[in-house]
Amino acid sequence: MAAYVIDSQLFRDQFGTARMREIFSDEATVQRWLDVESSLAKVQATLGIIPQDKADEIIAKAHIRNIDLDKLKKEMDRTSHPIVPLLRAMKDVCEGDAGEFIHWGATTQDITDTGTILQVADALVELEASYQEIINNLCGLATKYRDVVMVARSHGQHALPITFGFKVAVWVEEMRRNMARFHQMKERVLVGQFSGAVGTLAALEEEGVAVQEALFRDLGLGCPKITWHVSRDNIAELVSVISIITSTIGKIASEVYALQKTEVSELEEPFATGKVGSSTMPHKRNPPSCETIMAIARVVRSTVPLALESVMAEHERDKVVLQTEREFISRVFCMADAAALKMSAISKNLSVRTENMERNLHIQKGLLMSEPVMMRLGAVIGRQEAHEIIYELCMEAFETGESLKSALLRTPAVSERLSEQEIDSMLDPHTYTGASGYFVDKVTAVS
Repeated sequence: MAAYVIDSQLFRDQFGTARMREIFSDEATVQRWLDVESSLAKVQATLGIIPQDKADEIIAKAHIRNIDLDKLKKEMDRTSHPIVPLLRAMKDVCEGDAGEFIHWGATTQDITDTGTILQVADALVELEASYQEIINNLCGLATKYRDVVMVARSHGQHALPITFGFKVAVWVEEMRRNMARFHQMKERVLVGQFSGAVGTLAALEEEGVAVQEALFRDLGLGCPKITWHVSRDNIAELVSVISIITSTIGKIASEVYALQKTEVSELEEPFATGKVGSSTMPHKRNPPSCETIMAIARVVRSTVPLALESVMAEHERDKVVLQTEREFISRVFCMADAAALKMSAISKNLSVRTENMERNLHIQKGLLMSEPVMMRLGAVIGRQEAHEIIYELCMEAFETGESLKSALLRTPAVSERLSEQEIDSMLDPHTYTGASGYFVDKVTAVS
């Protein structure tokens, strides 16, 4: 087994995805550093700060194919520095003295921070597509099962009837709120970093601000009002928002898991022949995708305190927080993407056992419908007195297995005021879903 699951040949696709591994690979990381250096040379040549021919040579050679990663790694180990070895490697591959003009006025963290944000931008595109697909799939489920009645549960116990469409619509709206957070967060996070040694752009004198603005226009990133070298709240927000969304996805997976239990059997994650539930019990149909999502959600949200620790950076530069971020940023994205892709597949092909939903409405022999009986009786004798009467009957029926209808009919305080036809009507769960359909329509009507 590898040192960590996202790198394991056996487990990496359970806890990560190929596309996130590519975005945060060593090759992509170095390429993003080179992209920043290339763009910097480009805008500085345009502004007349460095010669155009030197910038052209830097741009031409700023590609990962020109960098020996093994040699770069050895130099990084020797120097204890990530960017100086890269600058030396670029000097070696550039013709003439062009390499002397790379990294002009920049500091290491400018390059690494901006490179990370470029990777984050790529990763957020992937996540957003998966999140939107989940929302679309859930909207389809909410619409399809708008009027399919099922048991609502509170504290793990039968409560009242709802529709399955209503349950799913609650998930849809939560995911939509998450998407609003996601988009707002992007505006604050997708901001570049270029401000020199301590954030003042002193090395570029009066041209620093012009370089900064032109650089981020070229890279397609926002321009900060001031350096964020030691302001890591943006990274903390990034991890927090992704953790919230992954927790919502985990919550949905947990609900599918709970409703797939044999005794309930109302939902089942997609199943295909060949999917094995047990090495010793051939009958098992387990929910492994839901279980993995739930596990991922726990790991991802456990990273939030670590991201918050990085907000406590010191002075004008603090490598400690950068080293911490280097450990968790790619990990969070890999796991979040794995959870999102799994939920996309589950929500697209979820098995909904409507016949079992119908069956479970009646397993307590009418006790599910105690509220409408209490409310109708309360209109006649007062709510609190009605509650006491129905409560006593329900507790007796629960212990003895008697139906609520039978208990109501044998109780004069009820039978003298409510007819058998009225009681039958009140005990029909299909007539007591409130405004479930209205709320489903309200949620699914949003484009």
